Amino acid sequence: MSTTTALSPEVLAKYQPVIGLEVHVQLLTETKAFCGCVNRYGGEPNTHVCPTCLGLPGALPVLNRRAVELAVLAAKAIHCEIRETSIFSRKNYFYPDSPKGYQISQFDKPIAEEGWIEVPGAAGATKRIGITRLHLEEDAGKSLHDGFADSVSRTYIDLNRCGTPLAEIVSEPDLRTPDEAFEYLTRLKEILLYCGVSDCNMEEGSLRCDANVSVMLKGSKQFGTKAEVKNVNSFRYIRAALEYEIERQIEVLEGGNRVVQESRLWNNAEGRTYSMRSKEQAHDYRYFPEPDLPPLVVGEAWKREILTALPELPEARRARMIAEYEINQQDAMTLTATRAFADSFEAAAKAAKSPRRVVSLITSELTGRLKAANLELEQSPVTLAGIVQAADLAESGELSSKMLKQLLDSCFAEGKDFAEIYEREKPQQISDAGAIEAMIDEVIAANPKQVAQYVGGKKTVAAFFVGNVMRLSKGQANPALLNELVTRKLDSLGGSH
Repeated sequence: MSTTTALSPEVLAKYQPVIGLEVHVQLLTETKAFCGCVNRYGGEPNTHVCPTCLGLPGALPVLNRRAVELAVLAAKAIHCEIRETSIFSRKNYFYPDSPKGYQISQFDKPIAEEGWIEVPGAAGATKRIGITRLHLEEDAGKSLHDGFADSVSRTYIDLNRCGTPLAEIVSEPDLRTPDEAFEYLTRLKEILLYCGVSDCNMEEGSLRCDANVSVMLKGSKQFGTKAEVKNVNSFRYIRAALEYEIERQIEVLEGGNRVVQESRLWNNAEGRTYSMRSKEQAHDYRYFPEPDLPPLVVGEAWKREILTALPELPEARRARMIAEYEINQQDAMTLTATRAFADSFEAAAKAAKSPRRVVSLITSELTGRLKAANLELEQSPVTLAGIVQAADLAESGELSSKMLKQLLDSCFAEGKDFAEIYEREKPQQISDAGAIEAMIDEVIAANPKQVAQYVGGKKTVAAFFVGNVMRLSKGQANPALLNELVTRKLDSLGGSH
């Protein structure tokens, strides 16, 4: 982190950061917000456009019904109140990537307000972060500043993104640390993905975040002057940008100067923010109701219809799975990492002889191997069907835990699913009592010292015999039967002394 001077922990401790986040989410519709152009990332520049996108005279907007439905789903998932009647307005500003000279947005009557998201707090508690509003608007085009022979003197404009439907989600200034901001964004993205309202791909710009940050002396009731940090394309970088900006503002105040209200850009290569433009005077966007769009009315019947598509949300699903499968919070997080995996897991668990054993195999055997191989869950060579087969074989006693581990090791070494490796190896568990007893007799005969210890009362020595017989059987002796026979055989020897 680069600040001009290193601030001591004592100085940092004097101040309280205050953070609010504005998140823009591109909605996963087939077409744009107010026209029939395809809503798809990429393509040749300026090919996904029409007179409405280009702001040509006489072109009229028509609201995308699906965009409204996705906005309502997202709003409900973050506990917002959905307004029955909302209004679209014109937000007037001139910028080359907005050919109309205004943006169709919502101002004083947004589609949803007063929601919240819970993030992890201190000592295992949760903290509720307020959400001021969720409103609908259209995206601007994209200014291209480099990559061309004459980029030094020219900026190019691609209007393919112009008119893409956005939901803007504005938090209350309730966040107090960069870590809380990171957790808030992580939870928000997870919820949006579960609802299927956006792909939330930050690299493609379908989820973008601006952060408002200020600092004040601890105990103060008056917020400090805020700076808006823009152009941050990952949650990790947002956390780093906030850490830098908090220290920068403290340094300014400690030097006897005042923080300037401005927009700042994050430079990831240098690990610092730069001044972009002053916002000393609030921009007058001259909002007025959009004359070409009627009020948006989401009545009770339509709202009920939309909300039938609301899935079980991540936190509720985790709580249910913790109770249902008797797992801990960390395992629940693993199993609900994505809605698709959680759905697949639950279908698999219900098909297995023991859902609990399926959970155990995923969390104890599968995830460790995936981590070692640097793979994500969806890249696993062993499918959930393979895990169910392995769990059922273990449950029926046909596979010992050692055999199971060896088979899974082979799956990962060869990149093959469990069924294929199992069919090839077909390890047979020895459950013939006579065969196991013969091996026990062999181990007992070779270890008179340990026999004497057992007979003398040191019953824990039984594990020594179990281990040696298991090695002799190459891991194929039925563990439950082996334990029973070892104890019986050693006890009989004790009775004869």
